[in-house]
Amino acid sequence: MEIEPRPLTGDAFSPFGEVIDLPDEPGRLYYEKALGNLRPTARPSLSVSLKPETRDRPLRAELLERHEFSSQTFLPLDVGRWLIVVAPHGHEGRPDLAGVRAFIADGRRGITYRANTWHHGLTVLDRPGRFAVLMWRDGSKADEEFMPVAPFTIRIP
Repeated sequence: MEIEPRPLTGDAFSPFGEVIDLPDEPGRLYYEKALGNLRPTARPSLSVSLKPETRDRPLRAELLERHEFSSQTFLPLDVGRWLIVVAPHGHEGRPDLAGVRAFIADGRRGITYRANTWHHGLTVLDRPGRFAVLMWRDGSKADEEFMPVAPFTIRIP
């Protein structure tokens, strides 16, 4: 299976979470619809990540992850283009690969994955990228789950 990424838009991404547009004018924008914590003992976790660019063209995906009880937000701090790959939750607790979607964002757009959304690991495309990442954690195995999947490729323009 080969996936062609689309530009990231709020409408196209809405089944999986929320797109965060960085403001162009003074003021504050709120992005709260996709934020979620389904465990009363979990606490907010803020991290900063530096990811090297991927040179893989096309990109081969063999592993997806989810945070069953927590949303996960990626805010670009210093990023060029980056790739978002998502899949809906399917039967038997696995990702539904028939619904895999891929998006390309620029460094002025972030995202929040809703809790229980399967996704590929953070992938930056043109140069190393820095992100702030927000999620909820309680230190248990339920914080994140990784699932091997039938390999598929994403064409990177």
